[in-house]
Amino acid sequence: MNKNNVIPGFGLSLGYTLLFLSLIVIIPLSTIIISVTSMSFGEFAAVVTDARSLASYKVTLLTSFFAASANLIIGFITAWVLTRYEFPGKSLLNAFVDLPFALPTAVAGVTLTALYAENGWLGAIPAKFGTKVVFNSWGITLALIFVTFPFVVRSVQPALEELEKELEEAAASLGAARFQTVRRIILPIISPSLITGFSLAFARGLGEYGSVIFISGNMPFQTEITPLLIVTKLEQYNYAEANALALVTLLTAFAVLFALGILKKLIRRIPA
Repeated sequence: MNKNNVIPGFGLSLGYTLLFLSLIVIIPLSTIIISVTSMSFGEFAAVVTDARSLASYKVTLLTSFFAASANLIIGFITAWVLTRYEFPGKSLLNAFVDLPFALPTAVAGVTLTALYAENGWLGAIPAKFGTKVVFNSWGITLALIFVTFPFVVRSVQPALEELEKELEEAAASLGAARFQTVRRIILPIISPSLITGFSLAFARGLGEYGSVIFISGNMPFQTEITPLLIVTKLEQYNYAEANALALVTLLTAFAVLFALGILKKLIRRIPA
């Protein structure tokens, strides 16, 4: 029997998948490309390579990268605690992980700004040493860490749950140190999940707007993110220029997701 025919309905399922994917994702995104085609190549290049645009790319890319990298560590530790230990309040902690998904990002931005401002509960401490947390790149990174925190946790958690503890016990019985077990057994197995979480967090950070505009200061050439510049163009009725910047952001996110997806497949093919 052909394995492809074990579960019937492939054609119908694929048809529904392509239909809804087109209506929800492909067609709406294609309008960005259609809008950009109203510009000449020179006009498009002038908009996307403008000094203000380039500065916004730098801020957006760097803060998204650092936030995703921070969550790579924080998310792994959190997922490890949730899968490896039993303690009172574990279910409550597990529910808290998903709160950034449910909380409006604008509310998160206002809350973080009030908390980490120079006169805030937490911001007053570094302010005594002349360090500001908000209205700079640190504030943007902090907001992105909050917004993208669940991605790594929820990507790594299933991989850790499926990881057989017998492998760790066998390594320990053979004299492997705990660090060696993590580096040579655990990390190679869960690395595809880590890459998935990182790529999702990074791509999400590229498009984040609500939580960042309150905590960044929105200073052109310093703390202005690309999504804010896009909104600024829209408010000025420069729809083509806004879509040009949106297209750059979209292609960047797609390139990152595609490249890390290939890397994930290559890692899975590496023999243990």
